[in-house]
Formats: sequence, structure tokens, C-alpha cells
Amino acid sequence: MKLGLNLFFALLFCGWVTIPAKAAFIEGLEDLPLAAGLTQITQDNISFGNEESRLVEASFKAHKTSFAKIEKFYVETLPQLGWIFQGKRNKNTLSFVREGETLDIVQEQKSPLIIRITVKNKLQ
Repeated sequence: MKLGLNLFFALLFCGWVTIPAKAAFIEGLEDLPLAAGLTQITQDNISFGNEESRLVEASFKAHKTSFAKIEKFYVETLPQLGWIFQGKRNKNTLSFVREGETLDIVQEQKSPLIIRITVKNKLQ
């Protein structure tokens, strides 16, 4: 985890990773950018763990964007941050891996759009 953050900041400093100036990051997952149009539902956040193990889950709501736009943003952005896209498990779930962790982005509801992002160790 530390290696991933250090790599991200080193690449950002060198100009190899670009994030828009107005980019916001997900509360509880400060190394993941928040896609435009999403609003975090902070009362639904779950977070526990330590340096070796973690589970973080965050929910988001959007009224004026689609899951296709969210998918495009994360499929283009997350590889720049070291996440490897594993594909879609079904039409509503995107899966990524990085340094022993998995990241899933799930469309929970279509209208209004509700998204859940979960980051956890592969062994959990």
C-alpha cells in the first residue's frame, strides 16, 4: 500500500500521471479520485484495517451521470494509479487489482444512480 502511494506521488511529481486541478478524492480512499457527478454518501462509509490489511467501502449518488461515464472515467484513470483492470464480472461490476488488493465498482441502483466502491485485500 505504501509503495503504491509513493509510486503515485512520484509519478505525479514527474508529470507522468495527470489529474485535473479540480479533482476530488474519495473520503477514506484518498488515493482514489472521485468521478465527476458523484456525491459521496458519507453515512454509508465502512472502513477498518491497518497497514497490512484493510477493507474500505464507500457509496455514492448521482443524478446527472450514467454508469457508462463512471466506467469510462475509472477504466481510463485507475491504471495511471497502478490499478490493473480485470474486466467486468457482470454488466454492473468493474474489477481492478493492485499490490494485493482488489477494487470493485458496483452499480447498486440505476435511477438515481447509486455506486458502491470497495477496496479490500485479495485474501478477504
